[in-house]
Order: sequence, then C-alpha cells, then structure tokens
Amino acid sequence: MLRILILFVITSTLQVESFPILKDLHERKDLEFVLIDLLNVLTRDYEVTCIAIICDEVYLNVFGGPLFKRTASVPYVMTVVEDYEDLLSPNFVTLESLRAARKEGCNVYVILLANGLQASRLLRFGDRYRILDTRAKYIMLHDFRLFRSELHYIWRRIVNIIFVKYHKKILGVSKSRPWFELSTVPFPNPIKGVFVPRRVDIWKNENFYYKRPLFADKTSNLNGEVLNVVYLDHVPSVVVVKNNGSNKIGGVEVEILHTLAEKMNFKPKPYQAINAELHKWGQKQPNGSFSGLLGEMVNGRADVALGNLQYTPYHLELTDLSIPYTSQCWTFLTPEALTDNSWKTLILPFKLYMWIAVLLVLLITGTIFYGLAKNHMNLQEYKKLRPIQTKDDEGIDAKPGLYLFGEIINSILYTYGMLLVVSLPRLPTGWSIRLLTGWYWLYCILLVVSYRASMTAILANPAPRVTIDTLRELVDSKVTCGGWGTQSKKFFQESLDENTQKIGDKFETIDDPMKAANKVAQGVYAYYANSDFLKYISVTRKNSLKDSKGNSTNTTDFAPKIDSQRNLHIMSDCVVNIPISIGFHKNSPLKPLADVYMWRVVEVGLVEKWLNDVMHPIHSLETNEDELKALMNLKKLYGAFIALAIGYTLSALCLAGELTHWHFIVKRDPSFDKYALHLYYRNKNKKDY
Repeated sequence: MLRILILFVITSTLQVESFPILKDLHERKDLEFVLIDLLNVLTRDYEVTCIAIICDEVYLNVFGGPLFKRTASVPYVMTVVEDYEDLLSPNFVTLESLRAARKEGCNVYVILLANGLQASRLLRFGDRYRILDTRAKYIMLHDFRLFRSELHYIWRRIVNIIFVKYHKKILGVSKSRPWFELSTVPFPNPIKGVFVPRRVDIWKNENFYYKRPLFADKTSNLNGEVLNVVYLDHVPSVVVVKNNGSNKIGGVEVEILHTLAEKMNFKPKPYQAINAELHKWGQKQPNGSFSGLLGEMVNGRADVALGNLQYTPYHLELTDLSIPYTSQCWTFLTPEALTDNSWKTLILPFKLYMWIAVLLVLLITGTIFYGLAKNHMNLQEYKKLRPIQTKDDEGIDAKPGLYLFGEIINSILYTYGMLLVVSLPRLPTGWSIRLLTGWYWLYCILLVVSYRASMTAILANPAPRVTIDTLRELVDSKVTCGGWGTQSKKFFQESLDENTQKIGDKFETIDDPMKAANKVAQGVYAYYANSDFLKYISVTRKNSLKDSKGNSTNTTDFAPKIDSQRNLHIMSDCVVNIPISIGFHKNSPLKPLADVYMWRVVEVGLVEKWLNDVMHPIHSLETNEDELKALMNLKKLYGAFIALAIGYTLSALCLAGELTHWHFIVKRDPSFDKYALHLYYRNKNKKDY
C-alpha cells in the first residue's frame, strides 16, 4: 500500500507549480521537516496505531519527499480533497476514505488544508456524524478562521491538537531562519469571547526549543474548573430533597460525580433544565431542537448529565455515555386483582386433580362396600334355605350390620361419613367388609390430616394475591400500558417478540408518574419504568394516601375511594435489563479518564453500597401488612358459612320435596289411612317386595 501511495504522490507533484503563493515554503521543505519530527515524537512517546492524512493539492508535495522514509513504519490512510469540495457534505470517495480511517482506528490526524474555511467545515462534519475521532491527536495548520466563535464548541471536544504556525526569516538579519510556533487549545480553561491558543513549543533549526510534551494529558487535572452538570430528579440515580426553598441532591450518580470531581479536580455546578418536571429527559421538537435534559446536552450548555440515562443507541447518538455502572430491571407497575377467593377456603387445600381423585375413590369404595354387603346378604339367604340348622344359626340376624351398606345410597353416605372421620353406628359383619373398613380408615386418616394441615396453613397465612407477573398475562389483561416518552413506545413496537409488539400497540405515553400510579390503582393502567423507581412511587403514593386519610377531617367521601382502589404490584418478570450510565456532551474529552475511575468505583462495590443507601429509606417506609393479613378474621371463614348455607339450601329443597311427595302422592293413595299408617306402610312394603 505504501508503494501505491508514493507513486500517487509523485504523479501529483507535477501540478504544484500552479500554486506560487506558497512556493517559498515548498522549496525549503520546512513544513515537511516539522512533520517528520512531530510524527517521530508521536510514534516514540505514544502508541500510534494508524495515521490519517487529509490534505489538498497545495500541500501535497509535503508528502512527496523523505517523510515516509524518515518516520516510523505505521499504517497511513491518505485523503486528498479538491480545493472546491465542500467538506461539510463531502463526496462519496472522500467520505469512504474518512470512514476507512475511523474503521482502521487511526489515532493521529494530520490535516493540511490551505483553505481554513474548508478545514473548519471538515471538523464540523466529522464531529456531527462522528466520522473523525475527536479523542485522537491532531496536527493542523494555524489559521485564524478556525478560531471563530461559532467553532469554539469544537475546541471543547478536540483538545489534543498542535497548531503549526509558520514564521518567515527576518529580513536584514543574516542569522535569522524560518521557524514554527507550536500551539494548542487552552483546555481546561474555558474560551471566553476570543480564542487565544497556548504555546507549547518552538521548532527552529530542525529542533524543538523547550522540549515540552506535545500532547500532555489535559483531563487528569482540570485545575478546579467549573463544569455545568444538568440533573433530573429520578430515583435512585438522583434524589432531590427540598430544604428551605433550596434543593439538596443526592443519589448514586451524585456520589459518582463527587468521586470524579475529587479525582479529576473540577467543581461541579448542578442545575436543572427549564421546566424539568414537564420535559424531563426531553424530546425532539418540531423545529429540530431538543427539550429537557437532552436539550441541554445537545446545545452544549452542560458538560455532564445525571438522570438515569439508559445505554441505548438513541442516547448514544446525542451524547457520550460512560461505561454502565449498573443494570436495571425495567418492568411494569400493575394493579392487583380485587377478586376475593375466601369463599373457596374449603376447596383450596387440594388442587383440582386431587379433588377428582378423592371423589373417584369415594364412589369406587362405596360401590365395593355395597357389593361386598350384597354378597354377604346372599350368603345369609343361602344359610336360611339349608334343611338342617345348627344351634348357632338360631337367632342370627338376617342382616347383622349389613344395613349400613345394603343399599347403594347408604353405602355411599357411610363411606363419605368415614371420610369425615365419623364413626359407624355398628361394626359390620363379614371379614371382607371389616378388612376393607380398616384399610379405608387408614386412608381417611392420612387424607384428613393432609387436608387439615393445608387448611391451617391457608388460614394462618395471608390471602393469596392475584397479580400480573408476565408479559403474556399483561397482554391477556384489559389494562392499558404506558410510560414516559415516545422512545419507550418505539422500543415495544420495533421489538421482534409478538407479545412485546402487542404491548406497543396499546402503549400510551404519560408525563406524570404519580398520575400514572393513580391510574394503576384504578385497575386500568400499567406503568413502565425501572423497578427501583416503581418501588419509590408505589411507597410514596401509599404513604401519602395514609397521611391524607389520617389528617382529613371529613373522610366519609374519601375513605371509600381509598378502600376501593387496588394495591400496586411490580411485575416480577423483567421486560429488559438495561445498562445505566452518566452522560457527557458529545465527543467529550473527559469520557476516557472518567470511565477508568468509574470502573474502579464499580469494582470496589461503592455503587452497590450507594444504591442500598438510597433505597433504604424507601424500604423503611414500606409498611409490611403480611402479619395483619395473617390474623384470623370473619372474612377468612366465608367458606365455612358458604358450606353451611349450601347445606341449609339442600336440606330445605329436600324438605320441600318430601312435603310435596306427602301431599300429592301419599295422601292421594286410595289405601292411605291417616289413622292406621302402620297398616298402610306394611301393605306398601309387601307390594314393593
């Protein structure tokens, strides 16, 4: 590649004579010698992965001599632009060359353009679309057109730069020789009105005069400079406490900011964006500008942003984000169902299939008892028909104890009675029935003990809550989903998951989280945010309702509204786990060193400790009502009263049936005589027999 580059340079130098304005400079090759020394210093003192050269035809002959031979063998990516090309919107070839330099990881840029306006437009384009690596090291020609006020924001982002300014020899002085002044951006000192570069060194007589480091680290010590920090009140990242009209801020990100300020030696100046409660993080306005916290970052008014910024492509496009210091579970705040299952207390100890098994065993065992009883009764009839009877057979009851199971209805009822641990009125005869009765009693004891234990646990523990804990359950429910910002809605709509897309179809944006919590309590809404913030608004709302109910003088209208509202529940399944970072302004030079310190803070566990400190007051305010719910009350015994009511109802129906049969069937029988009922029933039994 180097051979092809040199051939291209040689063929291009033939046109240099058409530019006489810098002929004297080109003849002496002074600029070439300066670049050789600068590049050698860079390759010797710093790790250079690739060098990107951007020049025009005026300065093309600088690279036609011994420059590549006298510098270290590192990769070069060279871009030659036309003098009429608008670099704020470069052509395809130039753009692909710039992208190739960024892709190859070039960390040194040499920009030699005769037109300062063209160079400024290149810097603006590279910064806007991140085509140029603003944290690389730059070598550029000194040009006053680069220092205009509308370009001052560039020099807050590109700080590792050397401006090369040429000074001609002084006429009339025999020992005077041309020399170069090497200057840089006065970072971290802010640019106030007029850009005044700071001299670094002087190159003269093919040597550096002061021998100073050309690219010293300017971010390790910011010399107590004041950095504007925009923040947004959002638990647990930033917690705002109002005290006597002033705001005192705390939270995880505030603690991280204080650590960075101490290590990098700067003074944070926190402030809130205009109408922060309304705009919050901010959105793109119809005129193309941004509001809220992001608006402060895009417009360059803030250096650092605190506000639970998600590490997403949307935020990365507008700002620079530090390495994530934590990962948050983003889910929904959902209402708990008001369905009361206390009336099912009697059937809750066993599941459906268990009840089916118990019922089948009852019917099968009752039928077996009936079959054994009929078999024993037939055996007794056979003994009566024998011609010779023994003394032992005399006085034997025709159905000794078999009347319990002699009829199928009685057999089922007595079998059911044993299941309820009700003893039989008489022990049946027949060894087959007796053995089956003993083993069936063992089965009943085990079953009843299990039922009682489960029933005790149900009555002693709090009533089960009917909640929404999965995306599928949320999709099947009728509640509307929502959260802050159109970005959340786009996240659900653009998802590849079917359930998530259905959430996006019914997703509604809402700005006020407390208003959203009230809608959730009404059972018509589910609010999307991180789990820590959902816990905060849930606890805050619960305690505010308690205070308002306790302090209200007339609670006759307010109390029923509170009682009718549902409890708030945080869905256990996470929709997504999102990394959270601190924001810096776009292409900020502070980010690399800040990432190093933040990584150390995360490794030693300070972030986890600060998170626990922030959430501890919230957890302490959360009232634990499980013990109160575990107490026995009348509501938990609804099942017993329902069972009693069912018994009363069935008994009343049976009584009504018996009375109907008595008045419409028995009394209308021609042989009925109310004065001789025993004769009527004796004749009735003979007829049935």
